Amino acid sequence: MTSEAQALPELATVPWRQPTDARWLRRWGRIWHAWTLLYTIPFIAAAVGMFLLDPLATPVALAALAHAWIIPELYAFRGASVVRPKVRAVAPGESVAQGLLGDLLGHEERELQRRTGLALERGDLGLWLVGEGGALLVTTERRRVHCFCVAASDSELPPSDRIAHLLLALRSDEVGFATVANHAFAGAAWRVRRRLPLQMRPALDAARRVAE
Repeated sequence: MTSEAQALPELATVPWRQPTDARWLRRWGRIWHAWTLLYTIPFIAAAVGMFLLDPLATPVALAALAHAWIIPELYAFRGASVVRPKVRAVAPGESVAQGLLGDLLGHEERELQRRTGLALERGDLGLWLVGEGGALLVTTERRRVHCFCVAASDSELPPSDRIAHLLLALRSDEVGFATVANHAFAGAAWRVRRRLPLQMRPALDAARRVAE
């Protein structure tokens, strides 16, 4: 349990939010799973029904099946987008910031961050992958990935400094970090992986291996 002295000051800006602990994550994981079923089952049922009633309706049935697939994919894309790198010119001081970030990481984590742009951090809630504008949390169950949108307060910081600020906040108060962040999506790891940029996928694979 994080003491009051260690709590992130940003928690004062969201006093209405329930702490994002393991129980909260399990509940919201189930809720997102239920929403996915509610989106997909009616379309699948409609597709099967149309095909059985009239095979000539097969094109419409296929369109319904496409909707059953596309809608969850769009939500997964929104979730994965929290860690997508921002498109910008090389920021002044990025090389120095990269070196300082590397000092916060172990050897393997440092190399993984340089290749993928995501910093791997083990926490009580699971394995975190921290980017410059968000974080992914791989739960110890390995069945779900929670996507959080969160950013450093100074928009002028180089990308690696942004990651370092978020990493330090996470280490200081993991539950507070997750509570302050905006929960964007929770879903199967394979679905989130498909929507990550190619260079970031090895980071998610590594987090899943560590979670075993």
